[in-house]
Amino acid sequence: MDNPKIKSAINDSRCVIFNTDSEDYRCAVILTVKRATGTFSLVGCMFMLFVIWLLRRYHSLAQKMILSLTVAAFFDSLAYVMGESHPEGSVCNFQAWWLTYFDWSALAWVCLITLNLYFNLVREMSTNTYETFYHLIAWGVPLVMSSLPLFKGYYGPAGAWCWITDDHVAWRFGIWYVPLFTLILLMVCCYARIICVANNRMQSWLGTFNPERERRKVSLAEEIKPLKWYPSVYLLVSIFPLINRLHNALYPLDPSFSLTLLHVLSAPLHGLANAFVFGLDRDWWSLLSPTGMQLALQSRLCDRTRIGEYHAGTVRYTQADLSDDEDTNTLFYAPDMTLKDRGGP
Repeated sequence: MDNPKIKSAINDSRCVIFNTDSEDYRCAVILTVKRATGTFSLVGCMFMLFVIWLLRRYHSLAQKMILSLTVAAFFDSLAYVMGESHPEGSVCNFQAWWLTYFDWSALAWVCLITLNLYFNLVREMSTNTYETFYHLIAWGVPLVMSSLPLFKGYYGPAGAWCWITDDHVAWRFGIWYVPLFTLILLMVCCYARIICVANNRMQSWLGTFNPERERRKVSLAEEIKPLKWYPSVYLLVSIFPLINRLHNALYPLDPSFSLTLLHVLSAPLHGLANAFVFGLDRDWWSLLSPTGMQLALQSRLCDRTRIGEYHAGTVRYTQADLSDDEDTNTLFYAPDMTLKDRGGP
């Protein structure tokens, strides 16, 4: 191939993706697509981080969890953008560990966001004291899962990037794919239960019209609507990687170009998928109008126009008394929560 652009897109070394020489155009295509999809995810994560910083959406526990998810997806996307098709060695092992760690961390935060919503809505529990526990799970479990193959020496070239090699197929599925699809199934069941409970509560609020009750109904629906898409988007971006890894297990010496291409098109998109779910919340877009952006930037960058924060005393949220004798349902029960914890600016 005489095209210098294609030559610059691949390593000088042998193409380890298809076990051919470095002039194979398929390597250039795979690496270019991988960087492109990784870049899309990186931009999506940067946009989310900018909006979270701009609008100060990092006070409540739910907001902090979304911030942590975005950070994990950001570092995961970095590996796809900067990664090459490395030969076996320490650099390859580091890339494999990095990808495994932040893939697991992003998945853990999605699961914990689901669990937190389940505790708040179905069990009516306050989870403010669970923040440290959530961080231990979301950063600790990935450390264990990513370090096990490293200590066993199972990392190496594995297609478009370094991961667990073809010689250790059982570890590929045990470390990632079996837990991944099990957790996705559990999240689907969890959201089905959350939606069922929410619908029952909205239908149970009978009696005369009450503005506070109606406001809570709308708040409940808006809370669930964007979050319920997390399992779906993770399922969509994981199907083709699973199919490709199954093909690798059956035909380790004959990798499929089309399946590898679909793999690199979808696997790096976790960050972009999170941004998509993030963008489903209409409240964000209403605050990102030109006027809203201008006011938010002035509040952030200009001290004289900064809006002062109101520090409220402790407010106890208990079962509401809305004057209707039979209307005693509440959405959330937070035994000791301040207004700031409720997501104030």
